[in-house]
Amino acid sequence: MKIAFTTELPREGFNRLAISDYRLVGDAGWQDADILVSTFDAKVSGELIAAMPKLQLIANFGAGYNNIDLEACKARGIRVTNTPQPVIEPTAELAFALMIDIARRVSEFDRTVRAGQAVFGVMNNLSHSLYGKTLGILGMGRIGQALARRAKASGMNIIYHNRHKLSDEIEQKYDARYVDFQTLLQDSDYLSLNLPYTPQVHHIIGKPELGMMKRSAYLINTARGAHVDEAALVEALKSGIIAGAALDVYEHEPAISPELLTLPNVLLSPHTGTGTWEGRIAMCENVTDNILAFVENRPKDMNIVN
Repeated sequence: MKIAFTTELPREGFNRLAISDYRLVGDAGWQDADILVSTFDAKVSGELIAAMPKLQLIANFGAGYNNIDLEACKARGIRVTNTPQPVIEPTAELAFALMIDIARRVSEFDRTVRAGQAVFGVMNNLSHSLYGKTLGILGMGRIGQALARRAKASGMNIIYHNRHKLSDEIEQKYDARYVDFQTLLQDSDYLSLNLPYTPQVHHIIGKPELGMMKRSAYLINTARGAHVDEAALVEALKSGIIAGAALDVYEHEPAISPELLTLPNVLLSPHTGTGTWEGRIAMCENVTDNILAFVENRPKDMNIVN
């Protein structure tokens, strides 16, 4: 089978496929591919799908798949897979790093020191601790649980909200307590978004929700930008409704609201939650697993989306 790619990816992750050369979308020879390897930042539209008459499988590189027109795939009977397992630890790691950074003002202090503006002194440069604080996790799936593991080791209290309450065994593992959505907003010192994107959770954090949060609270988003009403967030940050935000994703990505770039209580990262060398190779390997399982007709071994 012929394989096309929307993006150049580390070839060592595809050694088992014995690919001699990449067929990149936009170059010659990609339209007759049977399989498309797409990345989360590449839109797989109905038009693109229609241009590939032999397409049977879209093996998405990433856990999220809102970049793919699933209705067009359904109409054609095209299978779609994703790579949820390799993204867990890198994304949780970045969420925790952003939380530490915004709390302890690490990046902010780095800028002042480099600019020669740092003022040393016992009562200068104060920040906030994670120890003893409450972490609220919205979306206690695999990434949320990996974040909870890190937070528990740092002495944080963990509350969470999910579509469904987790088992007592899982809650005890992380010393986590299930709460309703309003309580999550009201009680969290740090609120981390770790839920997948669907139209039902578009702007799940907007002006009303931000207004329920503590004025001392920080919002952490490593999930999807459209979870947050970015205009409402800017206003909340400017007016002191919440203390700050650490963002890896944006509502109109790659565009970022200009005001976010100027606010001192915001930490920004360029959608790099899964962006480690180890993570990228592991994701390529997972894509390879899905492709081989598809070719060998082993659907139980595939991460099937549709």
